[in-house]
Amino acid sequence: MLGSNVIVSALEAAGFTHLVWIPDSHIGTWEPELRKSRLTLVRVCREGEAIGLAAGLMLGGARPLVAIQCTGFFEAGDAVRNVAHDLKLPLRLLIGVRSERAARDGKSGDNCPHFAAKLVDAWELIHSRFDPAESTPQQLADVFRKLTEVATASAILWAE
Repeated sequence: MLGSNVIVSALEAAGFTHLVWIPDSHIGTWEPELRKSRLTLVRVCREGEAIGLAAGLMLGGARPLVAIQCTGFFEAGDAVRNVAHDLKLPLRLLIGVRSERAARDGKSGDNCPHFAAKLVDAWELIHSRFDPAESTPQQLADVFRKLTEVATASAILWAE
């Protein structure tokens, strides 16, 4: 499993300036390391608010990453549509997919992993899946770099 120090280093190396987030039980564990980083942490109340705030940051020249769990991504759909397709901003999302590993192993009836990918496809976001438990620091750096290289909205489906 990649540690929070490796994750934060990869975020900084990818050039993100802000992390707009709602910490969950997984990504919330990164907070101590994030507080020591160059990233500006912006906590929001709702996921749709995170998308709008990231859009404003982009318009101001920042390079934010929105980190939310899949259930929040479901809630934020209209904001994603507006920012990605109406405003055509290169929204960057890290979507924590709750129960992804357990679902793959047949040990969870949680339907979040099933619907997360379908909704990312429905919003026509370029995306990749990433499992920090099965990856190296270099693979993490590569996935964040690729996320920032595309000109349109993009997402990482992060296995939790």
